[in-house]
Amino acid sequence: MKIVQVCPRYHPHIGGVETHVREISERLVKRGFEVEVVCTDPSGKLPRKEVLNGIDITRFPSIAPKSTIFFSRSIIRYLKRCEYDIIHAHNYHALPAYFAALASRDNLVFTPHYHGKGSIGITNILLRPYKLLGRKIFEKAKVVICVSEYEKNLVLRDFHLEPSKIAVIPNGIDLEAIQKAEPYEFDGDLILYIGRLERYKHIDVVIRAMPLIPDAKFFIIGGAGNYRSELLGLVKQLGLEERVKFLGHVSDEEKYRWLKTCSLLVNLSDTEAFGITVLEALAAGKPVIVNPKSALGEFVGKFEGVYAIHVKKECSYEMINVLSNLVTVKMKMMDKNELKCYNWDSIIQKTIEVFINLNNVI
Repeated sequence: MKIVQVCPRYHPHIGGVETHVREISERLVKRGFEVEVVCTDPSGKLPRKEVLNGIDITRFPSIAPKSTIFFSRSIIRYLKRCEYDIIHAHNYHALPAYFAALASRDNLVFTPHYHGKGSIGITNILLRPYKLLGRKIFEKAKVVICVSEYEKNLVLRDFHLEPSKIAVIPNGIDLEAIQKAEPYEFDGDLILYIGRLERYKHIDVVIRAMPLIPDAKFFIIGGAGNYRSELLGLVKQLGLEERVKFLGHVSDEEKYRWLKTCSLLVNLSDTEAFGITVLEALAAGKPVIVNPKSALGEFVGKFEGVYAIHVKKECSYEMINVLSNLVTVKMKMMDKNELKCYNWDSIIQKTIEVFINLNNVI
């Protein structure tokens, strides 16, 4: 069976959707599926065609202001010529999924990674008229895969689908690799953030708290995003160059070692359909602070060690107190059974079942 995965960008770009598509694609190949990833390359610097870990990758130039939209009509023409059994489109918030819907036959699976709003002002404005087009993706899809109950409820609210059309299959983590990772040698307490450098992630709130938490350092993993220069300026303005470090992109192995090293992970984003880094931190035995405004709120109360704080525009005394208290909290690594439903091997099996059931119907 051949699966074509359609997404805005793919490796070496790093992000939640990119990781999701990569993890699924590589595991499908290991299980004997033929997989092609069709995506865009706004930079024009990556190979048009390449094979990576057994996956055929086809990239097209695109228009992507502020890393949004990813307009490339070449995707439609290419997919109409392609031979495949199932097309699996990702990300409601960019145009490749819509183009995949236009080109697909009766074999479309759609994982929207839907937030209910845009991550920046321009996408919030564009999402209103785009909803007329975006609705067609949901209508054309035979199965819609949501990564959380939170996302499923948003989709039901905004697009009025039959609940039976939606499957909830979460994102996953490499539990074994995380628990085997060795921490770095590190003196003192470390607060860690992993993700894109965007305004809606509220990384600046933690930076503003650091002068009042003098015994801790704050390391930021992630090189992509439109907010990097402002964050660097804030660090310089507050004189925190020795305590707040930007590590950029790191390998999975390095990421897991930093998770084992840190005292606390923060993820204060208010626009998330899921939260892989939260689960990764819990697997490493670390407490996490989340913003409960998005899907991250699903972890509060479900797992020990996840703490909610409602983020304000400026750093609050509540934030400072929570950060100060949690950097000293010591947790045990979670038992594998507690997170087994989030293991990628379990998730890929559920995804394969969706593909096989659909292929038998087509």
